Amino acid sequence: MLLLPLELLIPSFSSPELVIFAILVIIGIVIIMVLAAVIHFILPIIAAVVVWFLTGSLIYAGVAFLAVAILQLLVRR
Repeated sequence: MLLLPLELLIPSFSSPELVIFAILVIIGIVIIMVLAAVIHFILPIIAAVVVWFLTGSLIYAGVAFLAVAILQLLVRR
């Protein structure tokens, strides 16, 4: 049986390297979550933009966004 030194089995990392790695992993997870939220809300965003262009009112656009988002959540369940 071949025994390998512990350094080959478990690589040693410096502390700043581990901190940078952890920060990059957290940033990656946040980016994935933001992209998933944007993809999930594409239809309400489009509806809000169309209402805003047609009426010029941000209030109506916000109401349209909320209405389509709530309907989308209810239909998916």
